[in-house]
Amino acid sequence: MLYSKYEWRVKAPDHHTAQWLAKEMSLSPVVASLLAARGVLSLEDGNRFLYGSLELTHDPYLMQGMREAVPRIRKALEDREHILIYGDYDADGVSSTSLMIQLMRELGASYDIYIPHRANEGYGLHNHALDWAHQQGVSLVITVDTGISAVEQIAYANELGMDVIVTDHHEPPERLPDAYALINPKMKTCPYPFKGLAGVGVAYKLAQALVGEPPKEWLEIVAIGTIADLMPLTGENRVLVKQGIESMRFTRYEGIRCLLEVSGVHVEQVTAVNVAFAMAPRINASGRLDHAGRAVTLLTTESREEAERLAFELDALNKDRQQVVETIVQEALEMVNAKWGERLPSVIVLAGEGWNVGVVGIVASKVLERFYRPVVILGIDPESGNCKGSARSIPGLDIYEALNSCRDVMDHFGGHPSAAGMSLHRDRLDEFEHALQQFADGVLREEHFTAVCEADLECSMSDVSLPVIEQLELLGPFGMANAVPKIIFRDVTVQEVRKIGKEGKHLKLRIAQKGQQIDALFFGSGHLADLLPAGTVMDVLGEMSVNEWNGSRRLQLLVQDLRVSSRQVFDFRGTPEPLSAIKRWRAELAPYLQCSADKSAVVYAKDSHPEIKSQLYDMCLWVYDRNAGIMPDNDVAESKPKEDTSVLFVLDIPESAEQLDAMMKAFHNVPNIFMLHPTRNERERLLIPSREQFKQLYVLLAGMASSPVPEQEAVAQLKRRTSLSSRMLAKALDVFEELVFIQRSKGWITFVPKPEKKPLDASRHFRELSNLADMEQHLLHAGTEQLTQWMMSRTKDVS
Repeated sequence: MLYSKYEWRVKAPDHHTAQWLAKEMSLSPVVASLLAARGVLSLEDGNRFLYGSLELTHDPYLMQGMREAVPRIRKALEDREHILIYGDYDADGVSSTSLMIQLMRELGASYDIYIPHRANEGYGLHNHALDWAHQQGVSLVITVDTGISAVEQIAYANELGMDVIVTDHHEPPERLPDAYALINPKMKTCPYPFKGLAGVGVAYKLAQALVGEPPKEWLEIVAIGTIADLMPLTGENRVLVKQGIESMRFTRYEGIRCLLEVSGVHVEQVTAVNVAFAMAPRINASGRLDHAGRAVTLLTTESREEAERLAFELDALNKDRQQVVETIVQEALEMVNAKWGERLPSVIVLAGEGWNVGVVGIVASKVLERFYRPVVILGIDPESGNCKGSARSIPGLDIYEALNSCRDVMDHFGGHPSAAGMSLHRDRLDEFEHALQQFADGVLREEHFTAVCEADLECSMSDVSLPVIEQLELLGPFGMANAVPKIIFRDVTVQEVRKIGKEGKHLKLRIAQKGQQIDALFFGSGHLADLLPAGTVMDVLGEMSVNEWNGSRRLQLLVQDLRVSSRQVFDFRGTPEPLSAIKRWRAELAPYLQCSADKSAVVYAKDSHPEIKSQLYDMCLWVYDRNAGIMPDNDVAESKPKEDTSVLFVLDIPESAEQLDAMMKAFHNVPNIFMLHPTRNERERLLIPSREQFKQLYVLLAGMASSPVPEQEAVAQLKRRTSLSSRMLAKALDVFEELVFIQRSKGWITFVPKPEKKPLDASRHFRELSNLADMEQHLLHAGTEQLTQWMMSRTKDVS
């Protein structure tokens, strides 16, 4: 049984509305159902959602501060003032800065740009940068994607005689800066109807106010920043991004074209998903490991040669970033285990010396995905003791609000309900962690720690033909608040399974349902290959897509989650280092096996694994016992109910069928059994005894042991003449001795000429041999399917 990582919640379909939309808009039932699930209830809403254009965007002058900002910028243009565009180092900041460069070029302005270095300077306005700007003759500063919290810095700019226009979209603090103009739709006093713009979206509204109708290609830059900053692709954002993606398919920007090409994306087929997973990480890599200015140059250069060089540089930086992230994630996971074990707090706060502050946000996301609770990751400068970090949160906790509750502990913080950044000194880390925990404990409840995946639809594979999935693209662009539709298929059967990609990191399946077959990919889940043998019946949740290869278009499912409802036996007989394998599986498969230490049991032969108590000390350890069948071998096993066991690891086979039955009875409800016992040499194989075999042995013994003969010599002769194993012959002699057909004494055996006639099954040894041979036949020599069926039948027999 494999548990799903998420709790699946299927949206209740509005069948009446879906049928009406399908008829009125000529849509397939599947697409119409998905449209209704997105809140489309009328023909007008449907046309706006599917075919909305720039006419649906709002008047930029509805935004507070715009009527002050535009005349000030126009005055600066007339007077040839030197303008500074002050941006940020993430993809939204890079896009915002790049868009403003396009605007400045369009307006013929005298301008400079400044983006702080993530590691050396950190987020936001800095006084030393304002000093530099003042020396350059700047009299007007326009911030993009930053500035709403820069109270002291803008006051300093005012002292220097520079006006500051802030364009931002982050959560405004209680005290706002005294800027010449503040443009942020999230300000409480701002009447702008759409609050979900990215920083680049706000910058675009300023451009609209200044030039009327900006060139359509500027929307390509808007799309990049909006998608990368995980802004909701609804309302105005949906229109802006959709138009931007359409323009991007014919882009004239050399940087965008080269970046798509180096990412392996066909320019003419680019989607919002490609921007999110191919372009955005490479743009962000510039600011994470180097300086974001390189990405700005890429997006604004008109030179193909320069664009190619920069695109390859960003691609290389992204590869380096991936390695840095992987290293820190492993260190963070080890830290979690050492600090808390399996008793995790409401908020995970981790800090490490030398951790690259450019990637701590990504690390936080990965740690959150592993443990599903809010995470704060901080990098510590070992020389200054200053910490810079990023937080990622779950829906139950507004992380910005949580940070605001302990703002006195930090030097600076800012962000959104789901993601934020902060800086503080290492001396205050304990105080910071305690304050965050206290706030989170008052907000979060147990149900908040269950990851939920909202599925849009449950249907059969026959319902999702290629034309249906092609029509599904009308619902794009897909991203935040308008996710790629997730569909559940139940009772699909695995036809083929294999690992693909570097080091077998990914999983490829061929699945079938009622005669329909499709390929399925599960990225990052190659480790599940051995747990999904052909024939496994499971439920899957995923996203449908079209795979294009050599002119052929085929459906494929991108799996997000899966579950197997039936009990399973996993055949890993002969695993060379079983204790290490158990630790690895528990780490890799925890979400699917729910194998916390106190719910994981190990059964083994006494003294067979001397190191087990030091390596698996926190698990329930059991040993075989001649009298009781199995016995607890540590305190954890004694204290935890066997009924709660979720996974059983069998390290050794029992000595008898009675011990096997005792084990199966004790763990008759366990969902998953891992068979890890060593295999045995075929020459030591036991056969289920037959009367013909014993009759033959009896005749042979009569001919060689009429006078005492060494037992070792007798066994050797019998082995040559029967091909039975030494073990089998030794146990046969036990039967003959018990029935008084032979006598044994000090290593010698003697045949009894006229023994009392007794049936073979009157011998306890004969019955034990039969049961033991049958057990070993299945445990040691049967194929995986036969072993599984036999283990399941034994469980039923003893339950």
